[in-house]
Amino acid sequence: MEDPETLGFEHMGLDPRLLQAVTDLGWSRPTLIQEKAIPLALEGKDLLARARTGSGKTAAYAIPMLQLLLHRKATGPAVEQAVRGLVLVPTKELARQAQSMIQQLAAYCARDIRVANVSAAEDSASQRAVLMEKPDVVVGTPSRILNHLQQDNLKLRDSLELLVVDEADLLFSFGFEEELKSLLCHLPRIYQAFLMSATFNEDVQALKELVLHNPVTLKLQESQLPGPDQLQQFQVVCETEEDKFLLLYALLKLSLIRGKSLLFVNTLERSYRLRLFLEQFSIPSCVLNGELPLRSRCHIISQFNQGFYDCVIATDAEVLGPPAKGKHRGKGPKGDRASDPEAGVARGIDFHHVCAVLNFDLPPTPEAYIHRAGRTARANNPGIVLTFVLPTEQSHLGKIEELLSGENGAPTLLPYQFRMEEIEGFRYRCRDAMRSVTKQAIREARLKEIKEELLHSEKLKTYFEDNPRDLQLLRHDLPLHPAVVKPHLGHVPDYLVPPALRGLVHPHKKRKKPSSAKKAKKAKTQNPLRSFRHREKRQPTAAPS
Repeated sequence: MEDPETLGFEHMGLDPRLLQAVTDLGWSRPTLIQEKAIPLALEGKDLLARARTGSGKTAAYAIPMLQLLLHRKATGPAVEQAVRGLVLVPTKELARQAQSMIQQLAAYCARDIRVANVSAAEDSASQRAVLMEKPDVVVGTPSRILNHLQQDNLKLRDSLELLVVDEADLLFSFGFEEELKSLLCHLPRIYQAFLMSATFNEDVQALKELVLHNPVTLKLQESQLPGPDQLQQFQVVCETEEDKFLLLYALLKLSLIRGKSLLFVNTLERSYRLRLFLEQFSIPSCVLNGELPLRSRCHIISQFNQGFYDCVIATDAEVLGPPAKGKHRGKGPKGDRASDPEAGVARGIDFHHVCAVLNFDLPPTPEAYIHRAGRTARANNPGIVLTFVLPTEQSHLGKIEELLSGENGAPTLLPYQFRMEEIEGFRYRCRDAMRSVTKQAIREARLKEIKEELLHSEKLKTYFEDNPRDLQLLRHDLPLHPAVVKPHLGHVPDYLVPPALRGLVHPHKKRKKPSSAKKAKKAKTQNPLRSFRHREKRQPTAAPS
């Protein structure tokens, strides 16, 4: 039953065209951040808003921005077409996502509101032509916006009315501090501004001083992650690194994980090590690599959302490990130095119907854990987070639990009852696979994929534009095969399956393209971690004690 005090979209005085777009998106009522922020923004106030990942922050600033622009065009004096809204985001993927959301909300007023995304550095010439037409809203990263301002492709000093800084707590950690300060010199003295962030840290406070004027601060009283009824969080202690690979093999190969899953590691080198390890057992997966072209990365996310892949391996080290002051952005951990500094996964990217997040490597910070976990249990869908922990990482895990437990002190990360002795029969297979994945094999795989993706992204760009159906056939989880692959490892003999699981699990098979409607329904209704006890629903267990 709806709260009678909840302010609905229809009570906010929005343009009928925006209300129709909201209805088409299936939003029956606003989220908490939307309910509080939209009316204040429409009153012309500056906003500093904190809300957790997946809470609807993009629409919370996009709706009032569009409403104010539409109202100005409908009632104000006729003026020259100009850029009046600017949205700054830390990554190219977030820029595309923000542009997509704004365009969906402006679907019924597309003739009146035009939106341009200028975040991709390789499209400078075409962006210059788009900016000459003076779109109403421009979306981009600070570095790309500043570049266009310095080249006089974009002029904001006499026209800008609305500035949005999304994921504000990441901009400085990406090394955009100097670009932001330079960019602000090109803006008028008076404009309305919104700062949207998942956390309030020192960087956000610094941005507040730079950008906002007497802002209203919204600190919504909501937990940083959904409650246990929607999001189940488990930890499993692995005695050795080999145990982590063995456990992951069992979860994936025996189909104990249902639905789509995200595997997080801490370095790019680890991403490819994990992919090549899984490849030994004919378990397909994709690596979301910041070295790949933007078009390839977005295509991977799009196909993952459509159900082409069940497993994506990602790293957030570039995004959530803030560099030391003065350190050049983009210089990540060893093995990640060539990554695109404006490519990010853990924050803001909208993965659809992710059933499970597996922290194969313990997150580097408690905040990183929250942002990883925020990829699942979005909207009203259930989700599970399973974190692999080595004995030496227990103290760091305690810091994460301290942040999650809050005031009541109740444990949030429950122990995942898994009896490793039940899967000892698979250990020799895992050792064989791990020996095959050498440093040389990882380097070759990384180079091979980059070359192939560059080919698909650039040389076939025109072909795919003319033949969009063929783009759907382009897959990113095909075997790389730089390591020696032993075919027999792809088959699981019945005698190796633990007795408690026989008849309940089905070893991983090559997936077929699912129907999107069926996939979405399945993701909403099924628990992603299948219990070893067939009817046990309260907590997954490995075998009867």
